[in-house]
Formats: sequence, structure tokens, C-alpha cells
Amino acid sequence: MKYIVALQNKAALLKAKAISTLSKKEGQNTVEYVLMLVVVVGVALLAGGLIKQFMPELFDNVKSKILGNLNSSN
Repeated sequence: MKYIVALQNKAALLKAKAISTLSKKEGQNTVEYVLMLVVVVGVALLAGGLIKQFMPELFDNVKSKILGNLNSSN
């Protein structure tokens, strides 16, 4: 009987620990959100700058391929 009571007490203690651990949720604060926003905006600006360098060449290539195919089909 002692062992059953001891197991029940241990189970109750583990349950209480698990509930307290799950209920202690420390959320992200404003500084972390601002840092994430800075990283995302930085990556977007960097990608935009790199794409902007290749855009005129890309559009010229697409235009020449379209016009080349139109001229070759006539």
C-alpha cells in the first residue's frame, strides 16, 4: 500500500511540474520583433538591389527572344 501511495504522490508531483512548465510561457518582447523585422527588411532590400542590377538585361533578353520568335515565324 505504501508503494501505491508513493507512486501516486510521485505522479501528482510530475503532473504539477509539467503543468507549471507548460504554463510558464515567456513570449517574445518588442525588441525581438523589431530585430526580426530589421532582418527581413534588410534581406528584401538586398535582394531587390541585386535583382535591379539584372532587370534591364533580363527584360532585353526576353524581348529579343519574343521578337526573334515572331520574326522567325513570318
